[in-house]
Formats: sequence, structure tokens, C-alpha cells
Amino acid sequence: MALIQFTRNYRDLSTDSGFQFEFVCDRCGNGYQTPFEASATGTVTNALDAVSSLLGGILSNAASAARNVHTAAWEKAHDGAFERAVQDALPHFHKCKRCGHWVDGDCWNVERSLCKDCAPDLDEEYSAIQVEAAVQNARQKAAEVDYVDKEKFQQTIQTACPHCGAKVSGGKFCPECGKPLAQEKFCSACGAKIKPEAKFCPECGAKQ
Repeated sequence: MALIQFTRNYRDLSTDSGFQFEFVCDRCGNGYQTPFEASATGTVTNALDAVSSLLGGILSNAASAARNVHTAAWEKAHDGAFERAVQDALPHFHKCKRCGHWVDGDCWNVERSLCKDCAPDLDEEYSAIQVEAAVQNARQKAAEVDYVDKEKFQQTIQTACPHCGAKVSGGKFCPECGKPLAQEKFCSACGAKIKPEAKFCPECGAKQ
């Protein structure tokens, strides 16, 4: 048998009815599937099984004998089909002389005659690095932006009236009772009226 070009990166899809193989790129996993090739021995055995079933098993011995012959003949036919499949797949792949991997055209660096794992395409690398840098820059700028409305935090936001409990959505006075929504706050030390957000009394300096 001739030297097999593919030893690990293929899947055998063959059945009793015929032969088919799928060869895949060692780098990206994309592949090439060979056309289905019918098996003559499988066709004969299936025909004998069908006739035997119709005739109530009269030809069961013939079908069994055909299976025994089929086993050896099928294996020989399978080997031949695989060799033909390899020759059919070869034009779709390149073998990297540095790492020994079989890769498709997308993973092959034509200028270097090596796979892109061993010799990355510089234009592709530059493009990927530029995109990565742009994403990092965008994240950095987004982190520096102040999305908080400081004026909102300096106000006392009420969702319910502190006097009657009615639900409110804004404004300075309750739409139900008419009283001011902002609660009045007085210094716990001197009793002076202070702003709700004040931490110290502006009159006596006491901590609130």
C-alpha cells in the first residue's frame, strides 16, 4: 500500500453500503467530505438479505456466506476507497513542513509556505491587535466618564409624600395634600433648620 498522507485528521463515514471520508484542517477544524462511493459487496449482501426475507429464509445460507465474503472483500475495497479519497482530498490541504499539520487554504501562509500557527499572517495579526487596542481604549474611556447626575444626588428625591403617603413622581409639593415633599431637618443640638443633606449644623457646627 502507498504511504498514507493523512493519519489522524480524518473521519471514516463508511458503512456496509459504501465508503465516504471527511478530512479536517488540524488548525481550524474545517473539512472536506469526499463523495459517497457505493460498495459492490454491500449491495450484493443487501440484495440477498431482501430475497431471503421474501422467500422465508430459503436463501439465508447464501446471505450468510455472502457476509463472510463481504467482510474480506469489503475491507479490501475500503482500503482502495480510502487511498482514492486521500488523493481526492490532497488538493484541498497543505502540509506544514515545520509542525507536520495538514491545514486548509484559510490556515495556510502562502508567502511563508507554512501554516499560520508556525508563520502567522502579519496583516491579520496587525488588524487583530488594532481591534483589541481599540476595544481596550473604548473601555478605558467608558470607565472615565461620569454617568452619575450629581445634582440628583444633591436633592432629596421622594417617591412617596412624607405627610400623607401618596405616591409621587416629582415636583416640590404633593399632588394629594399640597404639602412640601422635602422633609424639614433641624439641628439636634441647637434646633436650627438645616438642609436635609447637611452633615454638620451651619449654626453650631454639631455633627448630624
